[in-house]
Amino acid sequence: MSPGARRGRRPAVRARRALGDARAAPDLRWVERLTGASSDAITSILCELDELVSVEAEIRAAHRAAGRAFYAQIRAPFELYAIVRLTRPLHVVEAGVSSGVSSAHFLLALQRNHHGTLHSIDFPTFQRGPELGARESGVSIPPGRSSGWAVPDRLKGRWDLRIGRSQDLLPNLVEELGRVDLFLHDDLHTPAHLAFELATVASALRPGSIVLADNTVWTGQSFPRFARRLGTDAYRRRGSDLVGLRVPSASRDPSS
Repeated sequence: MSPGARRGRRPAVRARRALGDARAAPDLRWVERLTGASSDAITSILCELDELVSVEAEIRAAHRAAGRAFYAQIRAPFELYAIVRLTRPLHVVEAGVSSGVSSAHFLLALQRNHHGTLHSIDFPTFQRGPELGARESGVSIPPGRSSGWAVPDRLKGRWDLRIGRSQDLLPNLVEELGRVDLFLHDDLHTPAHLAFELATVASALRPGSIVLADNTVWTGQSFPRFARRLGTDAYRRRGSDLVGLRVPSASRDPSS
């Protein structure tokens, strides 16, 4: 497909329909701010997803089979894919997995890159009965399933999934890796917990590393404060409380 043809398309339309989440329409401007890539380059990458609708359909089928046809999931799976494809990270770290929508799109991009590993930490809660109770968390794991239950098996070759509390596992993981090229917070959404995770990964961030946090409506000033310490701006994805930043080439000490 020529660049001109791609510019004339609305990217990821078929993929969004296959996934079944109307909220997942990608925010190209947000990706542009985080990666520095041109809108044409981003559109070209996102158009790849329309050639991979079978993966989106498989994820949706897994949700339906578990009684989660309207599952609460991250709203930016396609932007996560684009960010990984454009920045080619060696180490992606995410805290929070649940069914694995974000994980699947990270892994799909890493597979297309032929480069990099996803390191995920999850401390799951489990659904108590055959149907999700009214007072149960929407991210509870259905009976008979485990963290990442909607991730297609063929994508798992580059996946390092660790089960346990982020407080226990993240410090050792960061020390083991030595660098974090992309970090996503999507687990316990409290100001103190987000601040802990950001402080933990700070020493492993490099110029150009990207840091993302979802559901920041619940985490107060933790993310904006971290951005100020780095001397950079935080960008909010359109229509959501998912925010991100890119570590500048001459950042301040985030632990100060």
